[in-house]
Amino acid sequence: MACVISGLPESIIAAACARSGQRVLHVDSRNYYGGNWASFSFSGLLSWIKENQQNTDLSDECEDWRKLILENEEAIPLSSKDKTIQHVEDFCFDDQDSAEGVEEAGALPKLPVFGAPAAKGVSVGSEESPAEEGVSPGSEESPAAEIPVPESADGTSPSTDSAESAPEPGTTEAAPSESAAQEPKKITYSQIVREGRRFNIDLVSKLLYSRGLLIDLLIKSNVSRYAEFKNATRVLAFREGKVEQVPCSRADVFNSRQLTMVEKRMLMKFLTFCLDYEQHPEEYQDYESSTFAQFLQTRKLTPSLQHFILHSIAMVSETESSTLEGLQATKKFLQCLGRYGNTPFLFPLYGQGEIPQCFCRLCAVFGGIYCLRHSVRCLVLDTASGRCKAIVDQFGQRISAKYFIVEDSYLSESTCTNVCYRQISRAVLITDQSVLNTDSEQQVSILTVPPLESGKAAVCVIELCSSTMTCMKDTYLVHLTCPSTKTAREDLEPVVQKLFNLNTEKETENEELEKPKVLWAVYFNMRDSSGVEKNSYAGLPSNVYVCSGPDPALGNDCAVKQAETIFREMFPTEEFCPPAPNPEDIIYDEDEVEPEESGLSNSAETKPESSAEESSSGADAAVTKEE
Repeated sequence: MACVISGLPESIIAAACARSGQRVLHVDSRNYYGGNWASFSFSGLLSWIKENQQNTDLSDECEDWRKLILENEEAIPLSSKDKTIQHVEDFCFDDQDSAEGVEEAGALPKLPVFGAPAAKGVSVGSEESPAEEGVSPGSEESPAAEIPVPESADGTSPSTDSAESAPEPGTTEAAPSESAAQEPKKITYSQIVREGRRFNIDLVSKLLYSRGLLIDLLIKSNVSRYAEFKNATRVLAFREGKVEQVPCSRADVFNSRQLTMVEKRMLMKFLTFCLDYEQHPEEYQDYESSTFAQFLQTRKLTPSLQHFILHSIAMVSETESSTLEGLQATKKFLQCLGRYGNTPFLFPLYGQGEIPQCFCRLCAVFGGIYCLRHSVRCLVLDTASGRCKAIVDQFGQRISAKYFIVEDSYLSESTCTNVCYRQISRAVLITDQSVLNTDSEQQVSILTVPPLESGKAAVCVIELCSSTMTCMKDTYLVHLTCPSTKTAREDLEPVVQKLFNLNTEKETENEELEKPKVLWAVYFNMRDSSGVEKNSYAGLPSNVYVCSGPDPALGNDCAVKQAETIFREMFPTEEFCPPAPNPEDIIYDEDEVEPEESGLSNSAETKPESSAEESSSGADAAVTKEE
C-alpha cells in the first residue's frame, strides 16, 4: 500500500495495514509529519506562515515525468500546490524590533545557525517533547528516514505503564528556563521568540472525548503508550458579556454558587432524563421537528440553564440542531464524564500533532517506510483494468502498489471539479493570562461563544496552559475555531475583541485592562473536505482512496470512522488495529533463547529492539521500483 501525506486518517490506515502484515510506503511532500494536523514550535509556525503567505509551487525535479507513462497507461496528475490554507494573517501586539538577534533557547546550541528564529526546519517539540528526532514535525529529515522505535520511558519520552493500556492524564508541569524564571510577569515578544521551543502550536484545535472513538482506538491498539494526556479541567460559558464556569458533574452542580437550589434540581432532573432519553420517547417525540433550543424552552428551565445546556454541554447550533441531535450530544457529554476527570475531555501533551505521530510510530515498528520531502507527481492508471498500478515521484521513479491512499489536498483541480468545499476559520492567540482567573493557573478550558449576530456560527475556544507543554510559563495558548462565512479574521476578530484586550497603547479603559492581553495572533482559513463522497471526484480508480483533512467538530470521530471504513474496504477479513504486543509479552522460539542459556550476554531486553529493526529492514520489499 502506498500512502500519500501523513495526516491523522492516513496515519491510522497506515498503522492498521502494517499491523495486519501489509507492506506500507508513506510519502509526504512536506518536511514534517501530520499535514494539516501538525504542531509547530513558534519559529516553526512562523516559517509555516511565511510559506503559506508566499504560496509557492513545489519544485519540479522531473519535468518530463509524462515520458514515463507507457502504452495502455494513463496519468492522473496530482497537485503541486497546497491550496488548503488561505487568508493567513499574523499580528504582533508588542515591539517586534526587540526580537531582532534573539536566538531560540535550547535549539541546537552546538550549531547556533540552525537555531535562528527565522530558520526553517526547527524541531517542533521542546526539549522534553515525546516526539523523537525522527518524527518531530519540522525537523530536518533525510527523504528516506524511518521513524525510530520508541524506547522505554525516560526523561525525554512519554511515560508508559505496561500494566495499563488506557491513556493516563498527564501531570507534567512545564519546566521554565532559568532566564524565564528571572523575567518579570510582563511577557515580551523577544521572550516568546527566545522560548519558542516551549510552544507546540496545533494547526487544528480538538479535544478527545474520554469515551470517543479515538480514545477507544488508542487503548485497543496500545498506541496510548506513545503519548500522555491531561484533563480539560473546566467548561466555561460566555453569557451577558461575562465568562463563567459551567457545573458539569453532580458534585459540581451541588457545589455551584451561581445556581439556586431550584435551578440545581431542574438541571439534575433534565440531565438524568438525557442519559436515557430513548426510554422516554413520549417526552420528546412531539418536538422532533423542532430545534433543540425550542425543546429546552418547554422543559421549564431558566434562561441561564438553557444557555448552559445548549452552548456548553450539548454544544450544538441554536438555530440548526434538531431536538434529537441535541439530546444525543448531551448524552454523549454526560457519558464521558468521570472516566478520567470532572470533564469529558482529554488533551494530548505537546499538542494534537502528537496523535498522527503515534500511529506513524506503530506503522514504522511493524515495517512501514516513511519518506518526508518526497512529492508524488501522478498516479498511473492501467487503462485495461481501470485500476491504479503505480505512482511517479519527483525523481521520475515509478513505485508500484496494490492500494493508494491520497489526501484530498493532493488531487488536481480537474479531479475536484465537481467538489464543493467548505472552510474552517481558525485563530491562534498567545495571551498573558486566562479568560477566567482562579486560584490555579494551570487550567485547560473549553468555551463556546454563541453567535454575536445572525448568520454567524458559534465559536469554540480552547485555552491551554503551560502544563500542557504547548506554551511557555506565564502565557496561555488560545485556539478559536468556527465554520467560515468570510475570512478567518472577519469571522473571529469580533469574538477576540469581546474576550481579550488588543490595545497596544498604554492608555486603556479599566474594562480592557481586566481582559487578558493578546501578545501575538494568527488567523487563517483551512479547507474542510469532510463529508465529500468519493464519487464526487472525477476519474479516480476504485483502488485509490481519498482521505479528508480536518473537520470543524470538537472531537476526532470523523477521522477514525473514515480510516476504519477505508481499511475494511481494502481488507474486509482483517482486524482493524489489533493490539500491539508489549515487549515483555513477546515469547521467543528456542533458537533465540538458546544463546542466553549458553551464558552469552545477549539479554531479552534487547531482542524486541533488534526484532523491530529486522522487521523494518525487511520492509524494503514494500514497493517495487520500475526502471
